[in-house]
Amino acid sequence: MQEAHSVVSAKNPFRPSFFSGKPHYFLSLSRPRSLHFIVLSTKTITPLKPHKELQSVSPSPLSPPSIHSDFEEKMLYLDSMGLDFLSLINHHPPITTTSLSDIKSTVDFLVSMDFTAPELRRMLSMCPEILTAQPSAILPIFTFLLREARVNGSDIKRVINRRPRLLVCGVESRLRPTLYFLQSIGIAEVNKHTSLLSCSVEQKLVPRIEYFKKIGFSHRETVSMFRRFPQLFNYSIKDNYEPKLNYFVVEMGRDLKELKEFPQYFSFSLENRIKPRHQCCVENGVCFPLPALLKTSDAQFRDRLEVCCNSSIPLKNSPLWFTNCNNDSIKS
Repeated sequence: MQEAHSVVSAKNPFRPSFFSGKPHYFLSLSRPRSLHFIVLSTKTITPLKPHKELQSVSPSPLSPPSIHSDFEEKMLYLDSMGLDFLSLINHHPPITTTSLSDIKSTVDFLVSMDFTAPELRRMLSMCPEILTAQPSAILPIFTFLLREARVNGSDIKRVINRRPRLLVCGVESRLRPTLYFLQSIGIAEVNKHTSLLSCSVEQKLVPRIEYFKKIGFSHRETVSMFRRFPQLFNYSIKDNYEPKLNYFVVEMGRDLKELKEFPQYFSFSLENRIKPRHQCCVENGVCFPLPALLKTSDAQFRDRLEVCCNSSIPLKNSPLWFTNCNNDSIKS
């Protein structure tokens, strides 16, 4: 064994670490061992058959990523954009079944249309349905807005940012029918009111026209009001029209004809603008026409009110003249 050890030392001048004094799990070389050889039998050995259960086991191919893994990747991707994933799927559950590659394809398309990260974050938060829309369905919408709605190319981003839902409205089923309806009632410059294009003619536009006809306006007068102020279509009948109309007739005692001339009345806050200013006028015995009552700033309204309180009653040719005021006390 000493000779063997010297040979190892000669051939391996750099001794491996397992020759150190530390204990290891290799067998001792100095312990004599008796060698046992297998006795070969002259009988023919029948090869063993694999077990039946083992026969049915075959190497499984590499499985695709699990649904759980795809869900996590999708969540991380949207989170990296600053989007609240749980909020998105709460408002639009189909996002959970849309593949990550499809979502990335849609986002990449919008980026190619020059939308910035903050713009995308705002758009997708407002309208999560965009994430499940295919680029092939979004492209015709841009084409429609540019060619048929006559939106200027420089304004297209502003239009989409203002109303992201346009990107999930079908051209044939929604955008074109609404465009034709708005044009039919005399709204020529629809490109200035593009947010209305996402509205349903049957479910939103027509019911609002019918409401004003029901309270006493003729069809011609009603159409004239919406043509004068197209944003009137955006307001709720229950939450806007009804309470403001009730206050206008019951508390203010005004004539409906005023609304025909100034439909913008419905755009002002009932609690923060209409009621306070009307009550202020009543307390000071002043009666302003609707534009003078509501359109002016707070400072201008106070100045005008002070002038009226400290001066004589306005003449008929004055802009402060109002026909529903007490005509008996008005001097011409």
